[in-house]
Parts: sequence; C-alpha cells; structure tokens
Amino acid sequence: MKREVDLEELKRLYGLNDMVRADCGGCVGCSACCRGMGTSVILDPYDIYRLETGLSASFSRLLEGPVELHVEEGVILPNLKMSGAEEACVFLDGAGRCGIHPFRPGLCRIFPLGRVYEEESFRYYLQIHQCPKQNRAKIKVKKWIDEQEPERNERFILQWHRFLKTLKECVARTEDEKLERDVTAFVLQLFYGNDYDGEAPFFQQFESRLEKAEKLLAAIEW
Repeated sequence: MKREVDLEELKRLYGLNDMVRADCGGCVGCSACCRGMGTSVILDPYDIYRLETGLSASFSRLLEGPVELHVEEGVILPNLKMSGAEEACVFLDGAGRCGIHPFRPGLCRIFPLGRVYEEESFRYYLQIHQCPKQNRAKIKVKKWIDEQEPERNERFILQWHRFLKTLKECVARTEDEKLERDVTAFVLQLFYGNDYDGEAPFFQQFESRLEKAEKLLAAIEW
C-alpha cells in the first residue's frame, strides 16, 4: 500500500540492527492503529500462511470472516477487514488487544515503522504522524519486528515487492481486459487460494510458486 510520506520521516533510515524509537510499551491503553485502516492492511502470502496456520483455517474460510479482497492498481489483493462503527480490526478484542498477536501480519509487526524501497533493498523509517503513543523507547529494529528468520523474511519481502511491481506494470500496459482478469485471478489463486502446508516451511513453498508466476508473466506478450 502506497501512502504519502513526510520527507522528515526519510531523513533517518534504519536497518535490522539499528536502534529506533519504536517501542510502544505493549501499546497499553491504545489501539489506534487497529481502527479506521480501511483496506490498507494488505496481506502478503506469508501473512496468509501464518493466518491459515494460526487459525487452522483455509483461505476460503478466511474470506468468509476476517479477510476481504480489493483491487489495487489492477491487482486483486487480500486485506484485513474492519468492522463496526469504529471500523475496528475484526481481531481486536473487547479489551482493545490483538487476538492474533503471535501471528499478526507483517504490516502490523513493523508499525510504527514503514518501508522505503531502494534498487536492490529496502530500509525502514519511523512514521511520525501515524502513532499517537508518546515517549516510545528505543529498540533494535530486528527485535521490534519479531521475526524468527529476519534476514530471510526481508528477502521474501523484496521478492514479493518486485513481483507485484512487475505484475502491476504488465497490467497497466495491456488493453486486453480478459487477459488482465485471467492473469490476476491466476496470481490470486496461486499465492493465496491454494492453501499452504502448515507443516512445511513457508519460504520454499513461496519460491516454488513465484517461479511459476514469473515464467507466466515472461511468456505473455503484453
């Protein structure tokens, strides 16, 4: 999800081993970032793998409840659903706490950090207007994100970002609406609809699917 970035936010960029003032102290008494987010909490394939595993639910079951689909730059992508008058995340409980915290999506894990992509990598920046929590403590980026394989996860994020960027560029070029529908539906089914094996490592499953998708895009005359 693209958003307007304050240039002040980009004056300092962070890597996994840098310290950043992002520790919100467990977000006690605050759930502002879990409300009114619209379709912006976009779920990547790793998020879906974790939700399927953590909730013991298939993707089709997730679509019946906490997940919905939207179109972004011609590509169909899933996002966490908001509900009620306050447009709260469906996983927010009565005490204002996250009901899926151990397997929360990647965008939730990094907040209040955001990502800025460069040629062959990306770095993190601190969003200065999106989090109302005061007096945040310093914490190492790697610890804040709380990933078991942080370096491998960053590789996945780059792979997925590049693939989506290529797919969106292809979709923007074509005037064949049927081709666009068929390809985007195939990508949705390949990376999301075909359920992942929760007993097997995610990254190997993802790379196998990515290889198929990249071959398809390369074979089409856009």
